[in-house]
Amino acid sequence: MDLSGLRYHELLELARQAVARATSHDLTELTDAEVIDAAQQSSEVAALATAAQVQAAGRLDTSKAWQTSGARSAAAWLAWQCRLPSRQANRAVRSARRLRDLPRAKEAFLAGRLTPDHVTLLASCHHANSDAYAVDEALLVGHATTLAFRHFERVVAYWLQLHDPDGSERDADAKHGDRRVDCSTTLDDMVVLDALLDPVTGAIVRRELERLEQELFEADWADARARLGDAATAADLVRTPKQRRADALRRMAERSAAKPADAKEPRVLIHVLAGTDALQRMCELSDGTILTPGQLLPLIRWADLARVIFESPSKVIDIGVKQRLFSGATRTAVELRDLECQHPGCHERFERCEVDHIQPWEHGGPTIQANGQLLCPFHHRWRHRRLQPAP
Repeated sequence: MDLSGLRYHELLELARQAVARATSHDLTELTDAEVIDAAQQSSEVAALATAAQVQAAGRLDTSKAWQTSGARSAAAWLAWQCRLPSRQANRAVRSARRLRDLPRAKEAFLAGRLTPDHVTLLASCHHANSDAYAVDEALLVGHATTLAFRHFERVVAYWLQLHDPDGSERDADAKHGDRRVDCSTTLDDMVVLDALLDPVTGAIVRRELERLEQELFEADWADARARLGDAATAADLVRTPKQRRADALRRMAERSAAKPADAKEPRVLIHVLAGTDALQRMCELSDGTILTPGQLLPLIRWADLARVIFESPSKVIDIGVKQRLFSGATRTAVELRDLECQHPGCHERFERCEVDHIQPWEHGGPTIQANGQLLCPFHHRWRHRRLQPAP
């Protein structure tokens, strides 16, 4: 079909009809491969549809065509006439405005390769340092179109630290200043906690809460197995996850109350990264939260430091000890290199991962960094089930 002579609204009408016909199909008849293709292609169509919506919203905004209807703004017109949530209408107009200053990002966005969330991050870089952004736009857009979104967020955070250090520190100080905890009592004497913690405090509290919750989970599971044997399931546990977290919080308070005044304080371990890969991972918590140097400095007085030298982008250190399990410096090297589960699409952080032999130990695979990779427990089991020969 020759579409070259069609006007913009005619092309959109054809696209609307084609999508409407696609959604009327019964997908239960598709094979697994066809379902995967459908999921990928529908995401691509959705991205292009979003791009078309933002493009039209931008033209609506600049043309002032919305004024004839008595609407207060282009976003108000979209919310009214297109029955969109106000936040979605506002976002479309904001994205269009931001793209006016981001030529390479606009090109990728209209091709369906970027989302409005990518545009927001790229616009934050332009706003922070427009000169540096003009130099690095192609690099940043390249990362945006190839990296998982959370990895692109890391790139932007580090870019902002490098090109707008004062702004990054101001944002960090603002987060620290916004910390709060509210504790109130209901009419029936229940206690309501509402907290907003800065990244460092939040990571400390969350990690300890998760650790104690895991202890309680294992105790609940042991109790269920004792009562029901191998027939026990998660539904047989005496507490829900929320109840375990509540009991874990109480245990934290009880241990604090029982702590001697002269007890030894826990210390933080900070890995100092140096070498070719260091700038990609300058300063972050184990859960992936990126810190500014200003956030790190107060931790130095109660932290232990360990030096890690990068010899190349993917090599920290190799210790060829003949052992079955990854431990010590070898395990640390793999953790700091990978940071998260290496299965595509999984972002479980290294604290919750296991180090897997790429070439299985049973087949002569050595326990060295080059033969190790981080996998979360689920994907570790999944990989080795697939490696096992069929009976």
